[in-house]
Amino acid sequence: MSHSHAPGQPGHTHGPQPQAGQPGVQQPAMVMRPPDPVMQAVIEDSFSQVNIALGPPENVSALCSAHSLEKCNDCDVDFINLNRLSKMLHLNPNLRCPPPPQIVSQKLSMAINNTKEEGNALFKAGQHDKAIQRYTMAINVAAQRPPWEASQLMREELSTIISNRSAAYLESGNYVGALVDAEAVITLKRGWSKGHFRKSKALMKLERYHEAKEAIELGLSFEPSNVEMGQILADIESTLKAREVTRQVKRENAPEPLPIPVPTAA
Repeated sequence: MSHSHAPGQPGHTHGPQPQAGQPGVQQPAMVMRPPDPVMQAVIEDSFSQVNIALGPPENVSALCSAHSLEKCNDCDVDFINLNRLSKMLHLNPNLRCPPPPQIVSQKLSMAINNTKEEGNALFKAGQHDKAIQRYTMAINVAAQRPPWEASQLMREELSTIISNRSAAYLESGNYVGALVDAEAVITLKRGWSKGHFRKSKALMKLERYHEAKEAIELGLSFEPSNVEMGQILADIESTLKAREVTRQVKRENAPEPLPIPVPTAA
């Protein structure tokens, strides 16, 4: 089929076009940009040579050459994070380096979710200490996500599991542990009302009612329609009012202080 072109449009040919790599076709030259002289100067100024030894598995880990340690205070080196990344890449030879950010370890996700669900089942069965163990295991696994995966995924997983462990600590009577986990949830995901809910519950058990009120009010600012949190706020306000009435009654019923005798001159 033939066709014409509008005025001013360049003409072109149809049919198979020669591809790069075929005989007679010149490869496009790759032009490398010269290094930024300012950045190059910064790199050279901060560069310091470090002697290393290679370690297992298969010489993919870096160690200090003098003591064969990943972290050595005497040599002032710390290769722990570098070795973690190196080992992950060694165990995943099919990954491009650096891997694309959308790659997610499905096996790791399954292990995290299954362990969390085991904890949930134990929590519902009233076995709170065992539930805490499973949640802790799930947290440890979630914290091992490779550094190239989106950090948001790890935050979502950790905030949910730590929130569940906070609830298990609360039910087991470890109110301080419940409070610490609630604070961790808030750090990971401040805009999630559940962390503030957990914090308020723990503070109530510790009888720190004014702080509990502040926590639940902050949670309600993120989710104003939450009925359960609204009820907790009402309970806290009722408790604070009752405590104030009790203090007032005690003040009113306290015996009058005895007059202090004034010594008279001899």
